Amino acid sequence: MAVWAAKVMFPARRYSAEVTQTISVIGTGYLGAVHAVCMAHLGHTVIAYDVDETKVTALANGRTPLYEPGLDELLASSLATGRLTFTSDLADVAEADVHFICVGTPQAPGENRADLTYVYAAADALGPHLREEALVVGKSTVPVATAERLRRRIATAAGRPASQVRLVWNPEFLREGFAIEDTLTPDRFVYGVAEPGTPEADADVALLDTVYATSLADGTPRLVMDYPSAELVKVAANAFLATKISFINAMSEVCEAAGGDVVALAEAIGHDDRIGHKFLGAGVGFGGGCLPKDIRAFMARAGELGADQALTFLREVDAINLRRRARMVDLAREACGGTLHGRTVAVLGAAFKPNSDDIRDSPALDIAEMIQAAGATVRVHDPRALHVARVHRPGPDYVDTVEEAVAGAHVVLHLTEWQEYRDLDPGTLTATVQAPVVIDGRNKLDPTRWREAGWTYRALGRPNI
Repeated sequence: MAVWAAKVMFPARRYSAEVTQTISVIGTGYLGAVHAVCMAHLGHTVIAYDVDETKVTALANGRTPLYEPGLDELLASSLATGRLTFTSDLADVAEADVHFICVGTPQAPGENRADLTYVYAAADALGPHLREEALVVGKSTVPVATAERLRRRIATAAGRPASQVRLVWNPEFLREGFAIEDTLTPDRFVYGVAEPGTPEADADVALLDTVYATSLADGTPRLVMDYPSAELVKVAANAFLATKISFINAMSEVCEAAGGDVVALAEAIGHDDRIGHKFLGAGVGFGGGCLPKDIRAFMARAGELGADQALTFLREVDAINLRRRARMVDLAREACGGTLHGRTVAVLGAAFKPNSDDIRDSPALDIAEMIQAAGATVRVHDPRALHVARVHRPGPDYVDTVEEAVAGAHVVLHLTEWQEYRDLDPGTLTATVQAPVVIDGRNKLDPTRWREAGWTYRALGRPNI
């Protein structure tokens, strides 16, 4: 933990040119907790609200309900200043100048659309406590047209016309593992307003600028647009990233059929500055609480708008992503002589990505569960996510060390690219496994190093040497 925390750089605070505000943050999940802590770090007075009293108590006592590098340290320092408090009584936020709505928008059960229950509940609850001059800022990822609906809903709860509710849509662009950096030093700010260019909109923009004054002074771009455009920015960005990941995974499938090497292919096309190297890592695909549910909700909303044909390609993006998980199971079966029944399989990784304990839509755990269903004994290790996985995805045998995971294994699967897995000494593991076979589901291990240590190395989209 100390290694990763040391890599988180907090920008120096400069208050002489900025006006500090009293801010409320509605919702203390991943987005809300990070946002509240970072806003307090910037010098604002922050009151963070959540209906979950257990979570509120834990945060107030300096305990975060999630793993994010540097967050524990920043929470402790912000609490020590007295500028950050947590509450389960919404009346406590009534004097705030700016209210940030940071609640979750999960995928609706059995459907592709986003479930806006928490967003609407936040609006209904906040309305009666909203001062006329206060600004509401939406950060949750929502389908297009939600902002205007939310504005009207807040107005109804507040007992005033919608025109008198100040609402800016300010989507978040956080990467798990880099959330503090992305909050304090983002690559851009997007403000969605009801009527760009009007005095009312200009006043709202000016108020929100005071919240982000430090980053704006450092040159962070700020783009002002209408509500629909701002709402579409986040889902369009995620759709593009998901498409790029699934593209290289489609090329991985072709490479396997043709005998090519997808890692070499990605390196070559990445030198084209129109393409770039980012998100061209072929493997078992994307997961987490954003990309999968966001592209599905985007498709669902496009269908409601009569524009479903525009996003039909996202169905294939989703299908390619899920196929990679099934392909990993096939490779494990091949490595075990054609059957997984009675075999022992080690899985390195449970979180959907490194530097996180988030297991939502985790490719690693989906693969582990499919292999277990085929009759194998599955042992899973992860540096951070085991406490979450044991509660929410019971079934596989979760173990606390890599050595326990690989003991007696017929095949080892590398499914989450934690640095400690890349740093493993394959020679020390050879004597503990039943068969020295590793399948690299992230194409991040050094093939030469593992082969020289006596291992059979396989990977998605690469020649079987």
